[in-house]
Amino acid sequence: MKSSILSIGALSFFFLLSACSDANMKRDEQGNYVVNTTELGKDVKGFAGQTPLNVTIAEDGTVVRVEALQNNETPEFFRPVEEKMLPRFVGKDAKTIATVDGETGATFSSRAVRTNVQLAVDYCSQHK
Repeated sequence: MKSSILSIGALSFFFLLSACSDANMKRDEQGNYVVNTTELGKDVKGFAGQTPLNVTIAEDGTVVRVEALQNNETPEFFRPVEEKMLPRFVGKDAKTIATVDGETGATFSSRAVRTNVQLAVDYCSQHK
């Protein structure tokens, strides 16, 4: 009896962990969701290919942080996207992500980043 209670407890704990953690989404130390768009956005292309991101999202659905992952974009064009555009997503939610302006000279990269952030926020809201 005692071992079956422990088994049920262990299974419940595992289920809770897996409910908020999968290949695309994990929880950070603050309880925010971190969505990796490598797979989610595999068909989203910038100028030179995929532009994967880690998007950190608060419990209320607002973006906390956007981090660019390794990509093949031209560094001199992608740098302004990283330095100027990514911080503008902070505080945005699913309804306001589209209002973030892209960077001049990096149209394809900007569009891909915006799409990836939207994918991440939508995925989080459907899977948390």
